[in-house]
Amino acid sequence: MKIHKEGRIIISVSAILTGLIIAFLFIFSPLIWALLFLIPLLLFFALIVRFFRVPNRSPLSDPMAIFSGADGTVVAIEEVDEDEFYHEPRKLVSVFMSIYNVHINWFPISGEVIYQKYHAGKFLVAWHPKSSIDNERTTVVIRTTPKRSILIRQIAGAVARRIVCYPLIGEKAIQNHQMGFIKFGSRIDHFLPLDADVKVELNQKVIGSQTILATFAE
Repeated sequence: MKIHKEGRIIISVSAILTGLIIAFLFIFSPLIWALLFLIPLLLFFALIVRFFRVPNRSPLSDPMAIFSGADGTVVAIEEVDEDEFYHEPRKLVSVFMSIYNVHINWFPISGEVIYQKYHAGKFLVAWHPKSSIDNERTTVVIRTTPKRSILIRQIAGAVARRIVCYPLIGEKAIQNHQMGFIKFGSRIDHFLPLDADVKVELNQKVIGSQTILATFAE
């Protein structure tokens, strides 16, 4: 299993701490207690390693398609007023990522990054209605033609404490290539044109870089 670069330090530190705790238990505790704690410790370490796994996926390409930027569950499909960049109504599709999902984020479309901004904030649970505007988050806008663009917002959750966003303004976004990473549970919002044709339903499981969320109007 390939490990994402964002997890290398965390996994290394976790391995050292797990090893030290296990050694301490076997040296200074009764054998029965050491054995009782051994399995939970190893399972917890395995969960951390699994969290930073990199799935083996072939990048798909479709200039009319808007792919999911993350693995997870669709928790919102609605028309909202987007007040950070567009200042107009947009179609919102939100995907919630549990700690069991792959937490890599992908570019839903190809184009130019014309906006990128980090916002410090709270750490409400990611499915909370106000998490999109109150939580720590990073906003990216990708423009594929002069009149066609989407906004992607990476949102931290109650457990997630670090958002990694790779693209800078002026850089090229390549559809279904890595855009960033959110550590330990979070959400990603897709703000689409109002005439986009949504292809998913509420509570549907989606796969980042593989599931088409919507298509652009002709």
